Amino acid sequence: MPRFPRTSPYWPVVSHPLLRRVLPGLAVSALGDGMAVVAVPWLARQLAPTGQHGLWIAVAVAAYTLPSAVGTLAFGRLLRGRGGARLAGWDAILRAAALAAIPIAYLTGTLTIGLYAVLLAASALLHSWGSAGRFTLIAELLPQRHHLPANAVLTTISGFATVVGPPLAGLLIGWVGPAWVIAADAATFAVLALTYRLALPATGTIRRYEHSAPRTAGFAFIRRQPTLLGLLVLSVAFFFLFGPVYVAMPLHVTDDLRGSATLLGAYYTAFGIGGLLGGVVAGHLRHWPLRATIIGIVIGFGVAMLPLGVGAPVGLSLPAFALAGLIWAPYMSMSMALYQRSASTGQLPAVLAANSAVLVLAVPLGTMLGGPLVGAIGPRPTLLLSSTAILALGLAAAGFAMLRQSTPSPVRVPRRSSSRPWRSQGEREAETDQH
Repeated sequence: MPRFPRTSPYWPVVSHPLLRRVLPGLAVSALGDGMAVVAVPWLARQLAPTGQHGLWIAVAVAAYTLPSAVGTLAFGRLLRGRGGARLAGWDAILRAAALAAIPIAYLTGTLTIGLYAVLLAASALLHSWGSAGRFTLIAELLPQRHHLPANAVLTTISGFATVVGPPLAGLLIGWVGPAWVIAADAATFAVLALTYRLALPATGTIRRYEHSAPRTAGFAFIRRQPTLLGLLVLSVAFFFLFGPVYVAMPLHVTDDLRGSATLLGAYYTAFGIGGLLGGVVAGHLRHWPLRATIIGIVIGFGVAMLPLGVGAPVGLSLPAFALAGLIWAPYMSMSMALYQRSASTGQLPAVLAANSAVLVLAVPLGTMLGGPLVGAIGPRPTLLLSSTAILALGLAAAGFAMLRQSTPSPVRVPRRSSSRPWRSQGEREAETDQH
């Protein structure tokens, strides 16, 4: 028998007695979210008044994600100190209930575009906490050396869903309509909630948590950690600068390349396939330095996007876009590993929820900028500006990191006790990892 599966970095993840019960539920839920990418705006288009389709599509898409930033602060006192499985489970329950109300209201004839936006917003309120709970669960159940492969498993599942979910949603919408695709999405979250409840009963593996931290403790923790603060700033800028691509790409395909929706779909499919391959590769990078690799990803992504901006033919720009997806894929896995390495499991949910609350705003803001930018300079120059700005961001981050590394750190006198109750062994391990 070949020993390859057991020597793979993913074997400890997929063979873990608890995680292997959760992964199927996560895969089902991710598929539902992949279908929602198409179903949410499509139903908004059906419900919106004539002449207001674009406005309400934008509102619906924003409502499905942005309220998670509000939920991070609004429910901070209630949710801090909870285990990863509980946080992720509560998020799944709220998602299932709020999304299930949409087809029910549609069936009874009471679903208006306003109510639709409200229900989508309600479903997203705990999304930051749910995402934090998933990565906290990994930190609770696995040793540090397995965090990056486990993170890569989660991101690969999401990447696969973004490739399979949209075309599946298209088929189902043509058959039963978008409201029932959202009903299927709600059912997948119900399956995930049951998975957390049945597959992860209360056991001794969940550690004790501190309940004395303030509501904004996650933000305060990031602010005290130069490495995490720098990562958050880099991620916000990276995602913001990529936002205009969502506006520029469709117009670049139709106006510059004289292509059709099929060609646009080919670009996004290529990006998704590259992302799947990159997600698989990410687990094998566990011995690479996290900070340097994260900065290298930003630089490489900017370079891979350049062919689109310079007007390269499809035969070159299409594989370049796939390469961009491959380079991009390990970014979130490695970022989460750095957070997991920097905070204890007691601090991690609040810290990751704070990180998610900030990042969820970056891409929509960048997309909003993309509209007037494309109108002012055109789609291809917008793609060129986005790619060169991302490349410049990565180079600036690399230069700043080298400058910090060459600057001698002040000598710290060790103390027997700390006045900061939120300083942990994880923080001290993160300081060691910075070297």
